[in-house]
Amino acid sequence: YHLLPELTLLENVMTPMMIRYSAWDYWRRRAEFRDRALTIIQQVGLEHRLKHRPAELSGGEMQRAAIARALIGEPRVLLADEPTGNLDAVTGSDIMGLLTRLNAEKNLTIIMVTHDEMVARQANRIVRLTEGRIQGLEEAA
Repeated sequence: YHLLPELTLLENVMTPMMIRYSAWDYWRRRAEFRDRALTIIQQVGLEHRLKHRPAELSGGEMQRAAIARALIGEPRVLLADEPTGNLDAVTGSDIMGLLTRLNAEKNLTIIMVTHDEMVARQANRIVRLTEGRIQGLEEAA
């Protein structure tokens, strides 16, 4: 998940904004970025872990932190490799609900790799690969 071990969950989620903007712009807008980070962290169900460092988080919590970090910059395209892979069924369903909502409400394009057929079925289109070759294209949801 490449979370920085010396930063808290909140700080890790905010790192893309620290990198994207000049030091001056970041410091001027840090309250806005913090509010955005808090909203996304709440959406992925980690509001109770804001001040925890990665070593204090479970694998599933680190995965959700990485998803929050990917979303803070409001991307047009999200590349997601097994986004529910380390999550229990309920949390995985919640994350898929969030991604589905973002796709519908913010027109977020999601390119996702998964081995989970239930997750794949939630996509608009499924491209099946076998040994690196496209085996088929199907419309799903």
